[in-house]
Amino acid sequence: MTDDPIPGLSRSDPLAAVSPLDGRYAGRTASLSPYASEAALMRARTRVEVEYLIELADLEATPIALDGAEAAALRDLHASFSAEDARLIKDLEVEGAAGYAATNHDVKAVEYFLRVRLEELGEAGTLADPEALFPWIHFGLTSEDVNNLAHRLLVGPAVREVLVPAIREVRDALVELAHEHRDTPMLARTHGQPATPTTFGKEMAVYAARLGRTLGRVDAAVDGLSGKLAGASGTYAAHVAAYPDVDWRGVSRSVVWGLGLDHAPLATQVNPCDDLAALFDALRGVNNVLLDLDLDAWLYVSDRYLGQRAVEGETGSSTMPHKVNPIDFENAEGNLSKANSDLTFLADYVTTSRLQRDLSDSTVKRNVGAAFAHCLVGYSKTADGLAKVVPNEVVMREELEATPEVIGEAVQTILRREGDTDAYERVKALTRGSRVTLEDFRALFDDLDVDPAVREELRALTPAGYTGIAADLADGVATAASAEAGDVSEAGDGSDAADDTTDHRE
Repeated sequence: MTDDPIPGLSRSDPLAAVSPLDGRYAGRTASLSPYASEAALMRARTRVEVEYLIELADLEATPIALDGAEAAALRDLHASFSAEDARLIKDLEVEGAAGYAATNHDVKAVEYFLRVRLEELGEAGTLADPEALFPWIHFGLTSEDVNNLAHRLLVGPAVREVLVPAIREVRDALVELAHEHRDTPMLARTHGQPATPTTFGKEMAVYAARLGRTLGRVDAAVDGLSGKLAGASGTYAAHVAAYPDVDWRGVSRSVVWGLGLDHAPLATQVNPCDDLAALFDALRGVNNVLLDLDLDAWLYVSDRYLGQRAVEGETGSSTMPHKVNPIDFENAEGNLSKANSDLTFLADYVTTSRLQRDLSDSTVKRNVGAAFAHCLVGYSKTADGLAKVVPNEVVMREELEATPEVIGEAVQTILRREGDTDAYERVKALTRGSRVTLEDFRALFDDLDVDPAVREELRALTPAGYTGIAADLADGVATAASAEAGDVSEAGDGSDAADDTTDHRE
């Protein structure tokens, strides 16, 4: 047995990846790497440590100070963070480097990394006395103070910059379909059975509007991400022991707000993570809408309501050359289902901790990126599927015209309007469990004791014309969807309510 089970195949090759997210789907998930990789977490931790150090240097109580140029040089350690920096941190953790023994601790490795880089800044004449800063790196903090902030610095942008645009792409495709096919009549089914006519555009508008509402909840959840910086048990004990007269809650608030997060003033050693759970649940809401869409799109393809553009050179079946399978919707269904399973697990797990802290959540949080990656694959595959489908108006109309019993609702409703107390029963007797034609209906109309104008109104009914204001509803979806749910508070998620336990940014 060799290190490389397949001779000549490097472990860095996507073909050797353990997970399809870094293998088969690497091209679709690459945009998450800046937010979900080990190097990204190192970089985010560096940012937290630097901003905290700068905040300490601004305090009158501490014996350190940084001028504008020195603070800018420290911030550049994060801004210019490189692969070389990430490798040095890993070496400090695993093997030891730059005169430091192996830490076997990922956050401590970042602290020593900063010492190394500060020494270099001192040698370059950028820092006057770098060693004077060493005791103040990670001063009074526990690892979770850094980690909880670093994770949120990655999660928020990953959702905003990668997932949300992918969701919007799907939503925009649905809006386009809604507008283009606003007047395309088709048979609606409830319980799988012929119901009443609708239009294809209106049905796509429903999904676009639902995505708008769920996107609103995602945006609210990202805005609600919060961080803590309160020491080993959340009491600021070490800070107060060192400097009892400093407003450490104010210092914590300043750092957390400066990182663009809400401040969580009450915590144990861990940030309780209810904010992350809310975000994971919001993403599950998006995914559930798209799962519903993918399933319906698959059924529409099966019923020939939707045709599919064949991709040049693509094989649909290894044995049946004629097939064009709805593989994008099927792939999206699988990935979104996997994502929801992961997101459910994450939301449940990260909100619990034994007493004030246990470490089991640390490895779990490293899998957030995988959950997001399955989301992203599902979003992109849904978008691919929508780009290939072509509504088959001929098939839709033919099936609708072949199901004239669907005007029964209109008939009995008009007769009720005219005071016919037996209208429902009359139409039921004609249509329930029977195949009927428009001529059967017209024979019924001829026997009715109604005003001639009403009889003509009834005779004018057709399945294709019985779509209500479906076209107008399809037209209105752009406003509803692009507003990211319109008024999010109407969704009942409480996003507009004040949170008594969180300090919000001004």
